[in-house]
Amino acid sequence: MIRLVVSNQRGGVAKTTTAVTIARCFAERNLRTLLIDTDSQGSVATILGLKPEFALHDFLIKQVLFSECVVPAHENLDVLCSDRKTQAAEDIISGQTLRELHFEQAFGDSGVDKAYDAVVIDVAPSLTLFQTCAMLYTKSVLIPVAMETLSVQGASASISSANELNRLFKREVGITSIGMLPVMVNNRLQMTQTVLTALQEMSQELHVPLLPNIRTDTTVAKAARSRQFLQDYDPKAKALEDYEAAVETLLARFPSLVKHGTHTEATV
Repeated sequence: MIRLVVSNQRGGVAKTTTAVTIARCFAERNLRTLLIDTDSQGSVATILGLKPEFALHDFLIKQVLFSECVVPAHENLDVLCSDRKTQAAEDIISGQTLRELHFEQAFGDSGVDKAYDAVVIDVAPSLTLFQTCAMLYTKSVLIPVAMETLSVQGASASISSANELNRLFKREVGITSIGMLPVMVNNRLQMTQTVLTALQEMSQELHVPLLPNIRTDTTVAKAARSRQFLQDYDPKAKALEDYEAAVETLLARFPSLVKHGTHTEATV
């Protein structure tokens, strides 16, 4: 199984776009995929135009059946949405014993995730309890990094958080197995070259891989405004082409995956 959390402790870095697009890429490769939104802003539901009856709070706190809380967004892709009640769920769980392991218990130990080949979690752009839960559950972190210095600082903070969790919980969160994903890349801009150089230095120093660049593309924002996956809005978008390349690089790092034909299938 692939489990990964998409994280950067800086907003506006295409984090949700990355989570949604990669989840759809997995689904199109015959991977049964679960996309979980843990941000109380509910950006995933907004981007995809989803209106679920139940959300993350209902599953974690009210014990509503998981099957009642997820909504199908595409073939092979289910979404567990977030809403404003997510913050209340986080507050309640923060008072529980072993709170940092709550996602492991809710999704892993319960057997919920056994129906899936891939789980992708979108988190808020800050270090929250649910981000910690997501990192400890997935043990793999993908960090989108936009072409500005604050985004690089946010990426560094995410790496530091993962390393601290490794130290505190004596387990591998797995930051080095996934890495950093440069997004909104425009090679005509000086800032882009500055940031890419900084990321290359970080990659070498911290041993965190760099995935292929995602070029800047106005189609991404247009797809979000249209409440569509990028794949449906414009299958020929240059950003989508780049995401596909990044996903192929990502999937190559999971030895449990085997290829057949033009698709990729998980063996569980």
